[in-house]
Amino acid sequence: MALIQVDNLSKQYGEKILFNNCSFSIEKGEKCALVGRNGEGKTTLFKMLLGLEHEDRGEIQIVKDYRIGYLEQHLSFHHEDILQEVMSAAQKEDKDKDYLAEKILFGLGFEQEDLKRSPKDFSGGYQLRINLAKVLVSDPDCLFLDEPTNYLDILSIRWLEEFLRKWSKELIIISHDQSFLNAVITHVIGIHRHNTPKIKGDTHKYYEHIALQDEIYEKTRQNLEKKQEKYEDYIRRFGAKATKASQAKSKEKALKKLGSLEKLISMQNLSFSFNEKPFFGKKFANITSIEFSYPDSNLEQKLISNFSCQIEKTDRIALIGKNGFGKSTLLKLIAQEIKPDNGYVSISRDISIGYFGQTNISRLNPNCTIEEEVTFSNTDLEISQVRSICGKMLFSGSDADKKIQVLSGGEKSRVLLAKIIAKPCNLLLLDEPTNHLDMESIEALIEALNDYSKAFIIVSHNEEILNRLNLTKLIVCHKNSQELFLGNYLEFLEKRGWDEENTEAIKENIQKKGTLLQNLSKEIRRKQQEMNKIEKNILSFERKIEEKSRSLEQATATNNVDEIAQLSTEIATLQKNIEKLFDDLERIETEIQSMKN
Repeated sequence: MALIQVDNLSKQYGEKILFNNCSFSIEKGEKCALVGRNGEGKTTLFKMLLGLEHEDRGEIQIVKDYRIGYLEQHLSFHHEDILQEVMSAAQKEDKDKDYLAEKILFGLGFEQEDLKRSPKDFSGGYQLRINLAKVLVSDPDCLFLDEPTNYLDILSIRWLEEFLRKWSKELIIISHDQSFLNAVITHVIGIHRHNTPKIKGDTHKYYEHIALQDEIYEKTRQNLEKKQEKYEDYIRRFGAKATKASQAKSKEKALKKLGSLEKLISMQNLSFSFNEKPFFGKKFANITSIEFSYPDSNLEQKLISNFSCQIEKTDRIALIGKNGFGKSTLLKLIAQEIKPDNGYVSISRDISIGYFGQTNISRLNPNCTIEEEVTFSNTDLEISQVRSICGKMLFSGSDADKKIQVLSGGEKSRVLLAKIIAKPCNLLLLDEPTNHLDMESIEALIEALNDYSKAFIIVSHNEEILNRLNLTKLIVCHKNSQELFLGNYLEFLEKRGWDEENTEAIKENIQKKGTLLQNLSKEIRRKQQEMNKIEKNILSFERKIEEKSRSLEQATATNNVDEIAQLSTEIATLQKNIEKLFDDLERIETEIQSMKN
């Protein structure tokens, strides 16, 4: 029986159709990725499943008392510290098990001293992590996660990936991180051409599936057209001839029965290259012994401490490290949006920077159109050139006249990319540019960066992107220090890897807690006693079956029909009881194994 059943679902806004007679179900144990291009309705479908938005037609059925945990972007906190805030979401029977929240918070990048801090003291990204921790600790029947990795660093993403891999219940997740999804999911539900195909397997298998379906449809449509043309030609040639009139009439009837298939609309993909400005020197920038900390920070040490490096014209650099360790700040220093406390950043006068940052997105004028924003980046462009850039960013025709204020996060990201493309650049500074882009757009960005012949510096927590970019250097950000690594991300993992000593110390600290050990040991002992009882019952039932089987042999030998019927029924009942006990035994063994893990 399906836990969530969607039948003939339809939804549209004005002229824009999102879904048309879509049906799918979520079965026990399924972990589903929800994929589709930006604007195709992934978040809308989430909201309809949650009852936050209504369908135009169709029906959504969810089994009674089925609890859904939803990662909300809306932030609302009511407790003094984050430990209390997270534990407020725990089930009644878990209210005294603080270790559950601690384990999740530590995995998401919080430290021991953070637990007594107010949720309101943290940045927006960390506040969303608190919301994620609340969802996870609530232990729902089904998790609904919309872009949960957007504000997580690499180590936290790895922890969440492992957590969800071990998750034994249902899951529906939206994410732009393809490798993360493929590590977690069992099925893919896609939004494609107003429908919701569902396949078993990962995203690669899904995209192969829809490509094959489109190919089959198009071949069927072409064959149908050829058949129609043959019938029409026959009717034209022989319809007026008396000897062929009846055959022509028959062909005419057959033609009407054939019907027709509409030609598939071509799916637009992002396709672009950055506008390169020539640079005739060798070095773009010298960063010498810089130090920096924000005035209101409580750090005993500088956020950036005595860091030096050179940026050369062919450098392709990734800034990596945990959140809060200075990656975005370092980009701002290179862009000269802020000045170091000590040391200096020397930039060549011929440098032209294209800067993609979260603060830059917020600086887009909400009252301007997309076309106007792109024009502001390079007033020398003709209107046809501006329109062409808008089209490459999937804002074709009248879409370029949309105001910034009506755009989604992904659309605003594309506007900012369009502004960078419009301006000739020879150094790109990109701060998590893929956060709001769909998979197709991320593919286009990776290709454009690998084709770019000048220098770029990118901040990313997506390990697949870091592996696929042709990087020459890494700047690894630690707490209060940064270091330069010569090589790509794969070489970094092979030679150095992530320093996870703190994570291991936290795990060790949790394991030492008496409460946790006592509770777990007690629960495991109780379940083992329950297993012993079940095993005894199974042996007892098996002995009874042996006795009744012997009696059945005797009844069969004497042809005692009534006794044969009665004994057969009793043996069948005993066998059913044994099967149920074995199911119970397997369930308890799984629960014990889960506790030990």
